[in-house]
Amino acid sequence: MTSAVELEGVTFAYPGGKAGIFELSLAIAPGELVVCIGPSGCGKTTLVKLIAGFFAPQRGTVRLAGRDATRDSVRSRGLGIVFQSYALFPHMTVRENVAYPLRVRGAAPAERHARARAMLELVGLEGLGDRLPAALSGGQQQRVALARALAFEPQALLLDEPLSALDAKTRVAMRDELRRIQRRQNIATLLITHDQDEALSLADRVAILREGRLVQTGAAREIYDRPADGFVAGFVGRANLIPGEVAGAERVDTPLGAIATPPHGRSRGERVLLLIRPERVEVAPAPGGVNTFAVEITTDRFLGATRQLDLACRGTPLRIETLSRGDVRFVRVPPEAVQFLAAA
Repeated sequence: MTSAVELEGVTFAYPGGKAGIFELSLAIAPGELVVCIGPSGCGKTTLVKLIAGFFAPQRGTVRLAGRDATRDSVRSRGLGIVFQSYALFPHMTVRENVAYPLRVRGAAPAERHARARAMLELVGLEGLGDRLPAALSGGQQQRVALARALAFEPQALLLDEPLSALDAKTRVAMRDELRRIQRRQNIATLLITHDQDEALSLADRVAILREGRLVQTGAAREIYDRPADGFVAGFVGRANLIPGEVAGAERVDTPLGAIATPPHGRSRGERVLLLIRPERVEVAPAPGGVNTFAVEITTDRFLGATRQLDLACRGTPLRIETLSRGDVRFVRVPPEAVQFLAAA
């Protein structure tokens, strides 16, 4: 199957050469939603601009539906783009904003009107076509921007932090709405976000950037359950990253104490990095037993259904997430909860 969007060995370096995108290869299938995350300055928005045509790569190829589009103009690429600011025309009505891409492409008035009406119905804004953007809420403006991006039936959709300006409650609602619309349109989509929950809940695949390089791609559960290294583990979700030294076939010595692990096949004396997700750590009623450690609470965050606790164990920080409402003096790490990672 031909990819809707494909980058092969793309490099774009800003002056100085340290920031940009470097040797990046990524393909997005028709109908697939790929979410790209990474620290600030890692190149997420640069990636969008390279695909959209605002920037031209210094090396590598950008293909759209199998066609080399590396040197094509922004308009000729036929991509729908939604930026963080929405960029709606304040003097135009909602209907006129949505129809604008068709207007600049020379579509007849009747076609523009019909398509705008269909797009407003798709995003749940039918009946609001005559309003100006200033009369809409932030969530409604975001829907207008999305409707406008879809109005001319683009080859793919590029969304750069489209939900970041919304309040938390509206953001969650629009997250689900965005996924519904994307699935209904069956359009290849790249979404840029800094919100990990957004990425994990929306994506068919997650792509993680670090310093302009793609470090791992995969389904959300694969990224979370089998991170490529300590950087990915620490960036996606919450993580306890604990250094240690192999002391046996199923044992590692760590600052917490000796930790029993699944069989690992590593050599005695080898330095390793262990990943223990906070939700996998159990509250223990008493000392004793495998991987049971005495702890002290340093920070207690009550979140309603759960608690996030920062603990100290022999001077080493340990995070847990628990349903327990009582005091926490001992914790247990099930051996099957311990993973071995490559260092970041």
